[in-house]
Amino acid sequence: MAFAWLPGALGDIARGAATTILLIAVTTLAGTFLSILGAAGRRNGPVLLKRAIGVYVEVVRNTPFLVQLFFIFFGLPSLGIRLDPVLAAMLAMTLNMAAYTIEIVGAGLDAVPGGQTEAALALGLRPRQVFIKIVLPQALKVIYPALTSQIVIMMLESAVVSQIAVRELTYEADMLQARTFRSFETYLVVTVVYLVLSMALRRLLVTGGRRVLGAGVS
Repeated sequence: MAFAWLPGALGDIARGAATTILLIAVTTLAGTFLSILGAAGRRNGPVLLKRAIGVYVEVVRNTPFLVQLFFIFFGLPSLGIRLDPVLAAMLAMTLNMAAYTIEIVGAGLDAVPGGQTEAALALGLRPRQVFIKIVLPQALKVIYPALTSQIVIMMLESAVVSQIAVRELTYEADMLQARTFRSFETYLVVTVVYLVLSMALRRLLVTGGRRVLGAGVS
């Protein structure tokens, strides 16, 4: 009978979805924070820092995420650095997302008129205060749609971490398929779950963005 296995598998699917949500929550917070630092450093830091950030962005953006994940999980132990699969997944996802969002945040910073910074400095604000209170909020509002899309894409790419045995949604789907031999049904259900997660995540980000950044966020 079609989908007769589903009631008994709901717990596994729910646990996999919960792990996926945890991964993207940590990645979003850490990746966005790193991207803000990276974008600021690339524009206002010393020359060596600018070059280092540039190299990091180019390396990550021009290599497969799977290779980055394997380097962290399988490669770093040769240097004496061993990470739990979940921690390795979080680190790989964070570094990957930050490399892409550095460019996005940077575009937002460039979109803020320079005259506002000059006026704020003339009023006696410190450069850090100008960046945090004046420049950054406007930049985030400009790039928020692109940032939202990048977060959703990263959530979908989290399926790759099943390759290092992180028990997220795709991993649980693989295990269910191996037990039930119902490939079409299993991956159909998981596809629907991913679709629901993506739509819910996008709606949550848009709603949260409007509350934090104000009207005009979409």
